[in-house]
Amino acid sequence: MKGAILVAIAASIGNFLQGWDNATIAGGILYIKKDLGLETSLEGLVVAVSLIGATVITTCSGTISDRVGRKPMLIISSMLYFLGGLVMLWSPNVYVLCLARLLDGFGIGLAVTLVPVYISEIAPSDIRGSLNTLPQFSGSGGMFLSYCMIFLMSFNASPNWRLMLGVLSIPSLLYFLLTIFYLPESPRWLVSKGKMVEANKVLQRLRGKEDVSGEMALLVEGLEVGGDTSIEEYVIGPATDEVVDGDEHTTDKDKIRLYGSQQGHSWLAKPVTGQSSLGHVSRHGSIFNQTIPLMDPVVTLFGSVHEKLSDTGSMRSTHFPNFGSMFSTGDPNVKTEQWDEESLQRDGEEYKSDGGGRDSDDNLHSPLLSHQSISHEKDMPPSPGSNVSSLRHHHNTLMQGSGEAVDSTDIGGGWQLAWKWTDDSKKEGEFKRIYLHQEGVHVSRNGSIASIPGEGEFVQAAALVSQSALYSKHLIGQQPVGPAMVHPSETSSKGPIWKALLEPGVKHALIVGIGIQLLQQFSGINGVLYYTPQILEEAGVEVLLSNLGIGSESASFLISSLTTLLMLPCIGLAMRLMDVSGRRQLLLVTIPVLIVSLLILIIGSMVDFGRVVNAAVSTVCVVVYFCIFVMAYGPIPNILCAEIFPTRVRGLCIAICGLVFWIADIIVTYSLPVMLSSIGLAGVFTIYAIVCFISWIFVFFKVPETKGMPLEIITEFFAVGAKHAASVKNE
Repeated sequence: MKGAILVAIAASIGNFLQGWDNATIAGGILYIKKDLGLETSLEGLVVAVSLIGATVITTCSGTISDRVGRKPMLIISSMLYFLGGLVMLWSPNVYVLCLARLLDGFGIGLAVTLVPVYISEIAPSDIRGSLNTLPQFSGSGGMFLSYCMIFLMSFNASPNWRLMLGVLSIPSLLYFLLTIFYLPESPRWLVSKGKMVEANKVLQRLRGKEDVSGEMALLVEGLEVGGDTSIEEYVIGPATDEVVDGDEHTTDKDKIRLYGSQQGHSWLAKPVTGQSSLGHVSRHGSIFNQTIPLMDPVVTLFGSVHEKLSDTGSMRSTHFPNFGSMFSTGDPNVKTEQWDEESLQRDGEEYKSDGGGRDSDDNLHSPLLSHQSISHEKDMPPSPGSNVSSLRHHHNTLMQGSGEAVDSTDIGGGWQLAWKWTDDSKKEGEFKRIYLHQEGVHVSRNGSIASIPGEGEFVQAAALVSQSALYSKHLIGQQPVGPAMVHPSETSSKGPIWKALLEPGVKHALIVGIGIQLLQQFSGINGVLYYTPQILEEAGVEVLLSNLGIGSESASFLISSLTTLLMLPCIGLAMRLMDVSGRRQLLLVTIPVLIVSLLILIIGSMVDFGRVVNAAVSTVCVVVYFCIFVMAYGPIPNILCAEIFPTRVRGLCIAICGLVFWIADIIVTYSLPVMLSSIGLAGVFTIYAIVCFISWIFVFFKVPETKGMPLEIITEFFAVGAKHAASVKNE
């Protein structure tokens, strides 16, 4: 995973620049106010204008990134950082300074909104939380280095605030070069635009291996938004039925055949009831949910999976049967074809069907499953003019295959991907995708499922079943091959994107994303960060360092730099725990610590314990608040928002959540100076403590655990959970 880690580190430099800017403006505003003679309102405007810029750019960043890609938007972000730094270095008055801060805010908005999305889309599911904590680590690292610079400059007789702010252009130039020459485009975005070959190459680079067919399959299926997803339960075992000339026979009508891509490569699944904890929760709700009526069904569904994982002690399945690759090449001697909207090439007449060559670049480019894995003669209605012989000799793939058999379609987090063809109507069937999750240990054929024929072992599995993203019924009678499938780019572009926001699962995810972003900001962290030097100065920190000959301003900068330095190991610990303890558990444990630190700070500011004691208490509380915040409540809202939305609307939904984030940030930042002068430090932190308590309640009832789960599985769970919540509400 070295490739994904290095790319995530490079992408997080955008957040390093944000942290650098936050610290420089927090320290520089003291000198800007003196040099330009700013009043309190203008002081708040200089700080908040970058937030205004971030808010404005966020309104369109998601939609544009869905259209042009994640990488171009990160390149633009780096350019805006660079230009903003140069203009701040020159700014002769407050108006030019505000313009520079506006450009800087545009860059911040793009980076903060899109870097978590980018990292989520390139990261493996088992380390996605750790990699998406890198932006928090980079941001705190940027703050630390910036505060160190400001501390050293504060010893000058007249510190140059223009130089403080203008230094930003140096690291932003490095970021610009990395975004152009090193960062790849998001493979999920590439798949959504039909650029399959390029997506395959990017995944190979990120994963450090040649075979990424299973993940390519997952990315294609993730293009679907909404749909009728159901939870089913299976017992799965090897299929021992013979396959003769494409005819596949099952010996029992209640068994379902799951398909692989190699000739004769399939498995039998027997539907069961009551074997899966996930299935049980979907039907009845858990005992815990019944004792707490307000618990969101989505939280319960996610929890049932993670409880089972904690019982087995692993995120990876060790006994799951080998499903092969649905996108691999069955015959090493078969010539493969690249299914790519940009570079589709055909070798003369041998790729033309008997139906007149109706396969075109704008319609059906290649079947995902060939005749080798799904039989036209038996399992599905044959399409007019199909050439079975041609299908046998030209088994196309989503990518340029190596011709080697692939071991599995493991898609991460203990989940597997398979397909089935159903023909209940006897006239036209449905092509279903199945996300399978092993539950319980394997059993032998002599156990409770001995009715399934075949030797070997069997497993109990929960399944999320829904229609395949590429399946289209209206193409069955038009195309020479089946199942009738459309190109991924057509799946991505069908229907108005705003309509997708009305899907129950998407609406449910938006409530979670908007709620946690809003509460995070009103907990006051960014306001405290911007004005940390002034807050510490009011608390009397100069007393702690007066014997060293350090003035109050320099002392506050030193304490700020030490505080951000202490944040780094805390974030490092959070990176270790993010994919172990999980996002939800970290929030539930750390938010009470925030509340306690704020309450102690309130008491310390109201009771006179002596100047030295009060200064020490204030400093310790602020440090604890910062360090605990960056462990969980700092990075997790952005991590969650980058995980819970479908690929097709991820950019748009992230923009909506980001807009809420920045509006709340503006309110907190602009109002803090007024609040400090009116209700004092104790009143400000009382409000923040109340918001933190509300945050804990919200997380407990509404925020699910997403650790280790593929993004596509997370969105399926939200769809199922929203459906379950609606049914419970109706009852």
